[in-house]
Amino acid sequence: MKRRRSLPFLVAAAAATALLAGCSGGGPAATDSPDASAGGTIDVVASTNVWGSIAQVVGGDHVSVTSVIDDPDKDPHEYEADSRTQLALSEAALVIENGGGYDDFVDTMLASSKSTAPVINAVDVSGKTAADGEELNEHVWYDFPTVAKVADEIATQLGTIDPANASTYTANSADFTTKIEGLESRTAEAASSFTGTGVAITEPVPLYLLEAMGLENKTPAEFSEAVEEGTDVPATVLQETEALFAQHQVKVLVYNEQTSGPSTDAILNAASTNGVTAIGVTETLPDGTDYVDWMSGYIDQISAALSA
Repeated sequence: MKRRRSLPFLVAAAAATALLAGCSGGGPAATDSPDASAGGTIDVVASTNVWGSIAQVVGGDHVSVTSVIDDPDKDPHEYEADSRTQLALSEAALVIENGGGYDDFVDTMLASSKSTAPVINAVDVSGKTAADGEELNEHVWYDFPTVAKVADEIATQLGTIDPANASTYTANSADFTTKIEGLESRTAEAASSFTGTGVAITEPVPLYLLEAMGLENKTPAEFSEAVEEGTDVPATVLQETEALFAQHQVKVLVYNEQTSGPSTDAILNAASTNGVTAIGVTETLPDGTDYVDWMSGYIDQISAALSA
């Protein structure tokens, strides 16, 4: 998702800020200690339930996690922050955002509430930067090394807030990282069999995972950029993308289930017509699963399609 997606967030954030200011004359103060929340737990707010689920794994019973964007059936780009989001952020002892322009509403609301809570920015933690002339793929939760780094940073910050349980947070993060290393081993195994195999996408959401599996994205950049930006795909670019399927240059289509439009529909139709497996991915964690199982399921699906 690019920065053009952030406009609804910023507008809604400004409205929410004004609402809270009118109701409370300045808004609630930031939470400074775990004892400030009910039951002595640490209030953690994450911009999405992906990062929220990881915070829960690391923090265990010592944290109370609020995930702002958590509906796998809706487009996260259409989320509009409200006064409840503002209130949750203003009371958080720890905030986790994705960064990279994905969830700018977090920074806007934190600034308006004068919160002093530490903020973990996943893109910053990743160390990833855009290549010259290109835009950064901010969907870093599909990058396993980044996810492990974020878990470690969550443990560090929780340990600072709550030193008495620091060793627990460190141990939980280490256990989680071991599972992430298992996912990395699986993608490396896939790469040993499928490196160079062509795949297509609708948006860059799953690219880090596909690259880790050694797969080559054949989609014209103009196509995925237009879909991500919500603009019309030029007819010649659409034809070029459809030709990938007709000419059997790609073996799998990995598409974003949470967005739709004529161009995506056209590519899904091209895949179906030409017998290419289409696998849907999401930007938020589906109900009833955890991060490791979620990603493991995608590895299973993609590997099975490539082996067919």
